[in-house]
Amino acid sequence: MAGLNKVMLIGHLGRDPELRYTSSGTPVCNFSLAVSRRWSSRDGEQQEETDWFRVTAWNRLAETCANYLAKGRQVYIEGRVRLDTYTGQDGQERANLAVTAFEMQMLGSRRDQGMSDDTMEAAGAPVEAEETIDPDDLPF
Repeated sequence: MAGLNKVMLIGHLGRDPELRYTSSGTPVCNFSLAVSRRWSSRDGEQQEETDWFRVTAWNRLAETCANYLAKGRQVYIEGRVRLDTYTGQDGQERANLAVTAFEMQMLGSRRDQGMSDDTMEAAGAPVEAEETIDPDDLPF
């Protein structure tokens, strides 16, 4: 049976996207995404928890993210997730959640984002990543 690794997130950017290019000229964009949830405890006290994700987008999606996203912007991200572990400078073992984005949709009102109608119309449709699929990864 084939596996499935798909994550759908709605959150706010924790910093402005950073666009870079690989040595072969492929665009890659990185940004952090904060996903929060709120609930009430048994005694009625409001609780909040935030999970942070490192998001990476490639190719045309990377350029779109770099052009239209900014710190604080609310977005929907769809992609695959993995857990990265590393040793910090203090010697402690650390982990973070890394997402490779396949799709991005900007959320929130135009006024909230400070964008004109023309800019939103040009950028508002979902953008899918142009990813090359390895035939060995296909489930059939």
